Amino acid sequence: MMREVLRGLELTPGLTVVDGTVGGGGHSRKIGEQIGPNGRLIGIDRDPTMLDRARAVLPTEGVSLHRGSYVELPDFLKADGIAAVDRILVDLGLSSDQLADRERGFSFHADGPLDLRFHAEGPTAAEFLAKASETELVKIFHDYGEEPQASRIAAAIVRQRTTHPILTALDLADLVGSVTSHKGPSEKHPATRVFQALRLAVNRELEHVQKALAESFPSCLRPGGLLVVISFHSLEDRIVKDAFRDATVWDVVTPKPILPTPTEERVTPRSRSAKIRIARRRP
Repeated sequence: MMREVLRGLELTPGLTVVDGTVGGGGHSRKIGEQIGPNGRLIGIDRDPTMLDRARAVLPTEGVSLHRGSYVELPDFLKADGIAAVDRILVDLGLSSDQLADRERGFSFHADGPLDLRFHAEGPTAAEFLAKASETELVKIFHDYGEEPQASRIAAAIVRQRTTHPILTALDLADLVGSVTSHKGPSEKHPATRVFQALRLAVNRELEHVQKALAESFPSCLRPGGLLVVISFHSLEDRIVKDAFRDATVWDVVTPKPILPTPTEERVTPRSRSAKIRIARRRP
C-alpha cells in the first residue's frame, strides 16, 4: 500500500520524517525522494538485520538510523539534535525478509529455531513455551492471538514439552495443527494466531504501541504534523483507534481505516489484513 502511505503522509521537500519501523528501507527510500536533499529522515528498527538492509539502499546524507524501538523516539531525536518532527510512519507488520529468515522462526513454513524475537535480547519463543504455565499460555493465546482453542493448544504444549521440547517453528506448527480443526487449504494455517500471540508476547509489541501512541509520538510530533500507522491485526488496530479518540491530542484524518484495493490484494496477498489510520497532532 505504498501509494496510500505516501499520499497519507502529505510529503513536501524539506520535511523531517520518522520511519519508526524502517525494515528494509522500502518506505524510507520513497519518502527520501519526496522530501528532497534538504529533508531529514530518521529510521528506527529493533532488528539489526533490517537496519543493515536499510543502510544498503538509503543515502547517508540527511538520514540517521537507530537500532531500537519507536517508543524510544524522544531519545533518538535528542541524539540527533532534533526538537520535533513533521511526520511519523509506523508499519506494525513483519517484512518479507523476516518471514523468509529460517533462523528466526517467524514463519511456520520454515523449520528454523522458534525464536520470534526482533533482536537477540530476552527469552526466545521456545524458551517462553518451555517455562510458561498452562494458565499463562491460555491467556497469551486468548488475549494476544484471539485463539478460540487456546485452552486445548496450551494443554497440548504442556503435555508435549515433558517428553519432546518444542524447539522449532515446525514443532509448534505441527503440534497446533494436530489438536485443532482445519477445514481446508483456503483457510489460514491453524497456527497463525498462536505464532502471532507468541511474537507479540516475546517482543512486548502491544506495550510498545500503547506507550508510543500515548507518550512518545505526541511529544515528538509538531502541531499539525501527521502520524500514519499501518496495522495488520485487530488488536493493534484497536489500540490505534482508541488512542486517536483522544481529541486533546489528535485530529482524526481517517474516520474509517484505509484498506487495500482488490488489485493490491492480488499483487501483495499479505496486504489483505492491512489497515491504515492517520491522525494530525493538535496544537
